[in-house]
Formats: sequence, structure tokens, C-alpha cells
Amino acid sequence: MDQLRFDGKSVIVTGGGRGFGRCHAMLLASRGARVVVADYGVNLDGSGSSPEPAEMVAKEIAAEGGEAVACFANVADDKGAVAIVEAALDNFGRLDVVVNNAGIFAGDWFENVELAQFRRMVDYHYLGTVNVCKAAWPHLMATDNACIVNTSSEAVIGHIPKNPDYAGAKGAVFAFTKALANNGRRHDVRVNAVAPRGNTRMSGPDILAWTFDQPEENFQNEFFEKMRPEYVSPAVAFLAHESCPLTGEVIVCGGLQAMRLALIETTGLTFEDDITPEDLAANLDKLMDTTDAQVMGIDLWV
Repeated sequence: MDQLRFDGKSVIVTGGGRGFGRCHAMLLASRGARVVVADYGVNLDGSGSSPEPAEMVAKEIAAEGGEAVACFANVADDKGAVAIVEAALDNFGRLDVVVNNAGIFAGDWFENVELAQFRRMVDYHYLGTVNVCKAAWPHLMATDNACIVNTSSEAVIGHIPKNPDYAGAKGAVFAFTKALANNGRRHDVRVNAVAPRGNTRMSGPDILAWTFDQPEENFQNEFFEKMRPEYVSPAVAFLAHESCPLTGEVIVCGGLQAMRLALIETTGLTFEDDITPEDLAANLDKLMDTTDAQVMGIDLWV
């Protein structure tokens, strides 16, 4: 198979200064993309800011023969999102791909999380994604083979402790991706997401030890050594490439594994003329049985 290339394409990568975003930007640039490395350089919890992370990655790409510009802007601010899109248009004259990767993390049990923290998570993860998509949308509609790759998380399943704020915000990104893909079909704009697995600032041994109430050494082994952030970027490049047929999908990728993350609906129960709480209780096994369950997606309605 020929290498999936991005020659001449203009690509935005938010949160591109570190972690997954840096790896996404580096891989796409190595395959010919002209990249806007957008990053506000915040601390893990969203505090502070610095232009250095974005500038360093842009210089790194240039040193390897690629083309990139740094953009110091905050996705949680709608004006910052506009500035990111304008950086692509001003420097490259077009916009083909948006990779929404910017995010923050704090994490704690629900009773310890202040409402302000929920709002921060929504501002950065969900509204940050919406802001950039909104600013980019008119330009993507006017571009052939345009696409968006958002960043959701397996945390939307609700299986990770100490992160109801993060999981809720990423759940919003999950749902937004599905709905925007449906909208995008009117303009031939594909919208997908990745759910990354990898050791970054948000998921290093110290963070995992805190989250799961386990010793840090439990997360320092061969399994976690495979959770390198660069192993996520191939899924982003695949979803971003014009040859990818998918839209409205979420791909889990990391640790040398890739899989589909999907919503399913069981065959469930059907009643003739009435339904009571007791009916559900008496038929709980059948209600919950996933045999012959159907994957739910936009293809069901078109």
C-alpha cells in the first residue's frame, strides 16, 4: 500500500506542543502536511500559559525539513480558536484538516471536585473542541476532502475512578463528534475521533497511581512502557487522510493496539399493550443481553 501522504495539506493540531499533540504534528509534518502547532502552554490543570511548547515543536518540524508555524492561543476562548484558524489561512492559504487535541486534567472523587473544575474541563475539552470546529467549519465546507479528528477518551465508559469531571467533558466530545459527523455529510466533511492510550502528562505513573489508589511502581512495567504517545498518532493520520472512508467513528489507539469504540443497542424487550416496572424487573436478563446487539451510528438513519 502506498504511504498515506498529506502533501500540500494545511493541518491544525491543537495542544500540539506536548504529548499526543506533538506526536500528531510531527507525524503529519513528516508526511508532507503544513502544520499549525497550536498550544497555549498551560499546566496540567489548565493554569498558566507559555508560548514555548508550540514554538519548540514548530522549530523541531522545521529542523527536520517540514513546514510549521506556532500559534499561541487558547482553544477555550472563541477568539483564540479564530486566531488558530486564521494562522492556517494566513500562512498556508487554506485549511484541510483540524485535529482537536488540547486538554487538561485534575481528577478527584466527585465529592471533592468543585463546580469550577467541571466548568474548566468543559471549557477546554468540549467547548474548546466546539470553538475550533466552529471557526474552521466555513473553510472546511469549502475544501474538498476536509475532515476533523477530535480527541475523546475511553473514560466516557465511566470505568475510571476520580475523574467524573474529565469523563463528562470527554463524553460531550464523543457525542459532539457523532452529531457533527451527521451534519458534515451535507458538505462532505468527515468527523471522527480518537480515544488515545499513552503515557503523557495526563497519564504518567504518578497520575495513574493517584487515580487508581495504587503504588506508582504498579504502572512502571513492560505493558505501560508500550503506551508511548507516538503509537496513537497513526490512528490520527489514518482518520485525517482523504482516503479514509469513516465518519462518526471513534478509534481507540495506543500500546500497539487499535479498536473501534461504539455505542450499542440490545434487542431488548417488546410488549404488546402495556409495560410496568415489574415487567422490566422480571425480564432483566433479556433486557441486558448483548447477543445480536446493534451498533448505533448515523448510517442507521440515512
